[in-house]
Amino acid sequence: MAKRIDVEDLNVYYGDFLAVEEASIKIAPLTVTAFIGPSGCGKSTFLRTMNRMHEVIPGGRVTGKVLLDGEDLYGPGVDPVNVRRTVGMVFQKANPFPAMTIYDNVVAGFKLAGAKKSKKEYDDIVERSLRGANLWEEVKTRLNRPGGGLSGGQQQRLCIARAIAIEPQVLLMDEPCSALDPISTLAIEDLITELKQRYTIVIVTHNMQQAARVSDRTAFFNLAGVGQPGKLVEYDETTKIFSNPTKKATEDYISGRFG
Repeated sequence: MAKRIDVEDLNVYYGDFLAVEEASIKIAPLTVTAFIGPSGCGKSTFLRTMNRMHEVIPGGRVTGKVLLDGEDLYGPGVDPVNVRRTVGMVFQKANPFPAMTIYDNVVAGFKLAGAKKSKKEYDDIVERSLRGANLWEEVKTRLNRPGGGLSGGQQQRLCIARAIAIEPQVLLMDEPCSALDPISTLAIEDLITELKQRYTIVIVTHNMQQAARVSDRTAFFNLAGVGQPGKLVEYDETTKIFSNPTKKATEDYISGRFG
């Protein structure tokens, strides 16, 4: 079942540098939340704290809490690997394993974890996941060809299939369409709307029209200046953020006066 996310008083660091300061946010299950804001304001950094990918970076650490249905992902004894199974992630650049077949790309998470499954079980997972990513009909006759041979949009949907294969409850997407053409972008946006029926989704996007199209709620991040930490300025229903924001900084960004 999709989970709710509650972030409380989160500070995110790279070594001694404070990258995001005192951010708190509540994300309901089975919704799409968009993070918008100028480059360098901490959107992607904040996103990566939600599945503990931030700490993979040397010096990356946090203070505060990230709660998944009330369980602190940074609590004592919590295994980061299990966190990343529950909270899947799709990156800005499609990153299928290029030499691996389409089939093996989808089941890579299971094989890396040493899971013991039958051929039939893997076949079912591959079909379910590729159908879930709206890719099955396009690739079902060439599952044994390299994933790197697909188009950019197909590769990104393959990465989504790989992420949902392990049945996470939350799906994080870090600018998943930034390298794609308009047709592929539309396919991913349609897919996000479908995936919302099963997953809680958080997406970072530089495309404000995309945020307006796909998200239920939008969070605007900003930073006071170079070397200053990013801050969560405003978080509300997407329609309100785009039509009647509370903060002047949000209005200035939405209207194109800066950023």
